[in-house]
Amino acid sequence: MTLPRLSRRRILTLAAAFACAPRHAFASTWQGRALGAEVSVTLTGPRTKTEAALADLPAQLDEIESLFSLYRPNSALSRLNKAGFLAPNARFDALIDACDRAHTLTDGLFDPTVQPLWQALAQGRETAPARALLGWHRVGRTAQGTCLDPGQQLTLNGIAQGFATDLIRASLAGRDFTKALIDIGEQAAIGGPFRLSLEDPDHGSLGHLTLENAARATSSPGALRFGPNAHILGPQEQKPLWSTVSIEARDATTADALSTAAVFMDVPRLEKLRTDADLLRITLVDRDGNLRTL
Repeated sequence: MTLPRLSRRRILTLAAAFACAPRHAFASTWQGRALGAEVSVTLTGPRTKTEAALADLPAQLDEIESLFSLYRPNSALSRLNKAGFLAPNARFDALIDACDRAHTLTDGLFDPTVQPLWQALAQGRETAPARALLGWHRVGRTAQGTCLDPGQQLTLNGIAQGFATDLIRASLAGRDFTKALIDIGEQAAIGGPFRLSLEDPDHGSLGHLTLENAARATSSPGALRFGPNAHILGPQEQKPLWSTVSIEARDATTADALSTAAVFMDVPRLEKLRTDADLLRITLVDRDGNLRTL
């Protein structure tokens, strides 16, 4: 297996992360793309075992994209959006269950039905018709499958990367790896500690956070804009309150979904969210670049 060439910054990061690895452990990294994000998985373990696990990653990620990608016309998500119906699928249904939980925890701020609104903004169209289609409560769930109201479409971009991260972490843990860092836009750690940077699109690098046997997801509304509109959209016409929100949780699915919605929440609501969702830490960056940790 040929591994991609690493930048000096990546080499320094890995050197710090694995400085305390056992003497005979082998640390190796696989890099690629999935679900629109750069992917890296770094493992420590016996060389043969580590290289075999990394060699399996492309097929695993391809299977995940076949479910949740908006850009594959035959993915399960694309078929649901086109036909308005999708028959039961264990992994897809598990992610829809996670969407339900995130929707409830955020009082409706996490809402995957914003896809028509996202498209309208991206194409410069009038948004009122798209807004009329919003509403997670209108998504039907029965024993026969998942059903959308006419005209509705879903985006899972605010949760699918975290879900994929958890799937890969579970696979590696099932192969008895005790030290790994999975990064599919969101990060999850087996063992650790791992030192991760905190970046903001407007204020640059703001320091580092430590992750150990946990997951982190970071949302920055200003990372992409449609004119005056941030790329993270809520079901109402909310404006983001934070430049960046980073959430640490026990799983990346929860961290991903809640960090997406948390950009619209003030501090009292975030404190309640931390308690209700049993989060480990919330790190906030305001518009002036000031840090606050809950």
